[in-house]
Amino acid sequence: MGRADRGDGVRAQSAVGTKLRWSTPKLIAAANQAVPEAKVRSLPVLAPATVKAGPTTAAADPAPEPTPPAVPVERWSSPDGYQRAIEAHRQTARPSRVDPAIADAVQRQTAAMRELSRRAFPEADVVTDGAPAPIEQARTERRRRAAATEAAALRRARSERAGRAVSDLTPARQAAGEVA
Repeated sequence: MGRADRGDGVRAQSAVGTKLRWSTPKLIAAANQAVPEAKVRSLPVLAPATVKAGPTTAAADPAPEPTPPAVPVERWSSPDGYQRAIEAHRQTARPSRVDPAIADAVQRQTAAMRELSRRAFPEADVVTDGAPAPIEQARTERRRRAAATEAAALRRARSERAGRAVSDLTPARQAAGEVA
């Protein structure tokens, strides 16, 4: 296949390549009409070529530095009338577009849903502000039991050191409600 029956498209980015692929039939028809002996059958669109950065490439495409303006740029503020109009627009209250009957219905429905939720998921005993929370009550009870156990262990150790019989003290203290 020579160059006569094939036209090489421009190496392009994806958007341009897509556009060329969509318009390929029109381009082929136009090429064959302009040069009847050409007999073009396809127009392949080539992918962009990769360019190695070298000294010639870097020198050929330097990034131009922006030049600072000779005169400082003067910023104009908007006219006073425009500022007043914007401020007046911001201060106006939008009229309510909600029908009062609909708003009342929404409130009734919300109250009914909260009541159903309260019935379905009742709250545990509500703790007053001054009372400790249930978790604190449990911790206090656990500490009290630990302290009672420690006190009983200390009494037992003291009595053993003193040489008394441990079995003699245990029934009397258990009857009094102490933990052994």
